[in-house]
Formats: sequence, C-alpha cells, structure tokens
Amino acid sequence: MSFCPMQFIIKKFLIILFTIFILTPQSSYSKVNKIDDYGVIALMYHRFEENKYPSTNIRMKDFISHLNIIKENNIKFINPNNFINEIQNKKERKVLLTIDDGFSSFYENAWPILKKEKIPFILFVSTREVGKNGYMSWSQIKEISKVDFAHIGNHSHTHEYLIDQTNEEIKKDLTLSIDIFKEKIGTNSHFFSYPFGEYSLDLKKIVKELGFDYAFGQHSGVIDDTKDTLELPRFPINEKYGEINRFKTLLKTLPFKFKSIIPLEKYINDSTNPPEVKITFFENINNLKLINCFSNEEDKWRNSKIEFLNQNEILIKLAGKFITERGRINCSLREENGFYRWLGIQFVIAEK
Repeated sequence: MSFCPMQFIIKKFLIILFTIFILTPQSSYSKVNKIDDYGVIALMYHRFEENKYPSTNIRMKDFISHLNIIKENNIKFINPNNFINEIQNKKERKVLLTIDDGFSSFYENAWPILKKEKIPFILFVSTREVGKNGYMSWSQIKEISKVDFAHIGNHSHTHEYLIDQTNEEIKKDLTLSIDIFKEKIGTNSHFFSYPFGEYSLDLKKIVKELGFDYAFGQHSGVIDDTKDTLELPRFPINEKYGEINRFKTLLKTLPFKFKSIIPLEKYINDSTNPPEVKITFFENINNLKLINCFSNEEDKWRNSKIEFLNQNEILIKLAGKFITERGRINCSLREENGFYRWLGIQFVIAEK
C-alpha cells in the first residue's frame, strides 16, 4: 500500500504550519492574557524507527523527547475512554496521542514505553492489513485492547480512497471492518479515522449511521466543544517535523472557535473549485482583525486574501483553483502569551 499521499499531506501541512509561526509579526497579538479553553491537541503518528520512511516515521529518540516535553510542561495525556469529559475540561492543557495503521514498529518500539508509563492513546487499524508483513497481528492488537488506557479505533477495512467510492462501496467496506472488529476483539470502536484524512458529507453521514461517535481527519487544529465530532482535527508528526523546537511550538496551539465554515462540503470538483470560503467566528474572539491565513491554491503557498464581511465573519478569496489532490487553508491568531489559535481546513478534489 502506497503512502505517497500521506507524505504530501504531512510535508505541505508542516511547512505552512511553521511558516506561519515564524512569520507572524510580533505585534500581531490578540492581547488575551487569560486563556478560556486550552482544548485538546491531537497528535498523529504512524511508524516508529522505520527510518527508510521519513515522511511517516518518527525516530524513537524524538518520540521519547516528545513524551518528556509533554510531561515537563504539565500537559495531560487524556484517556480516550474519557474523551468527552476531557473536551469539557477547559482549564488544563491536554494532548491525545493517536497512532494510525497499526505498523509492527509501533508494537516493537513505542508500545513498551507507553505500556510501562501507562500513557493513553488510540491505535487506529485497518482490518485488511492486520497480520500482513510490517503490520501488527490480531493477538498483539488484542493484548493492547485489554489495558484501560489504550483504545483500538477503526480505520476502515481497506484504507483505500473511500471518498471516491460509491456510498454502497463505502458501507460495504466499513461494515466489513465493524464485523471483523466484533469478531476479533469483541466490540467495534466508537472512534473512526478517515483514510488519508479525507471525508465528504456522504462519508460523514455513513460513518454516523454505522454508529461512530467521533471521526478524525488530518486537517490541523485543536479540538474543543464547538467542533463537529465527525470532523476532528489532528497534527501529523513525522521524522523531519518531529524536530524538538517545532514540536514545542505545536504544543502552544489553541482552539480557534468558529460557528460555521462554508461550504459545508469539503469534497469539491471542477464546478466548485475554487470554493468561496466563509468563516463565521464566535463573538468573543478578541482582535480577530489580526488573523493570518495561508492557502495552497495553484500549488503555491501564499497569504490568503481576507475580506471581513462583518466583525466576526471573513471571506477568504482564493487566487485560483486547488490543483493538487488536496487544498488547504490554515489560519492563525497569535496570543500575547506565546500561544496561537489555529484553524485548518482541508478540501479534497474529486477524481475527474
């Protein structure tokens, strides 16, 4: 199974993530001294010490440093079994570890550390790949499922581009994964991870109809109680961009709360590309005029043109079409105390 699209996602996202952190003017503060909601920062890992796959790998020395940095900063590792309560807990800094795909390198390298220190996490597995070369076995997955600080999440059966399939094909794939989960570990998860982080309104609807309560993409941002539970953001971490200083900066992100983003449909085609993007924020965000947004239309990252429709509503004017597989818009608002409000939007371009 090729992960070139994943490499594209992680590389492009992290370039713009840290470009915004570096280039945002020091004077562009929202001037909020008291943080009302730290939210939950979800981190996404894949491979551990598989150094021939740098775009989806993290070196163990860096992973251990990440865990230590989180602990040193008194950031709480949240237990996925208490997920909704932790979202409501707004006063603590919190991190949710997620690991996608169930590679053997997770079991061999990261699991012993997480097990010893009882650090909570979600492991998302695609049922078709279990037991194949380079992937965990069901006995290993069952071992992990028995501890109370870990959770096995559903990542589909095939890990194919579900978003390009028919609704009937999607339902068949996900239903099969659910049946296998029930057979192998006794129950299906209420957590789902979209393959490649891609979702559409139809895919979201099917995920909900099949009983999932939470679904994660790969658009950047911080989870809070205003977010759609079937469009939860995560920050991808890989070998190059797991660099320590950058990781510390990522941990300074905060929820950027919005009422709505138009269009609702993030799966676009020739007739809807480029989309006209309108974001309506909540009224209590101070100095919203200092917002910075970047976008990658025409495969060129640039400052997005922003028009304020009113005090809490902006229109993002894209300079052209998204021409890569995924279009991205990332917006940030710097706080006076060194934190950033962060909002990422991902569009997926339909196959012609």
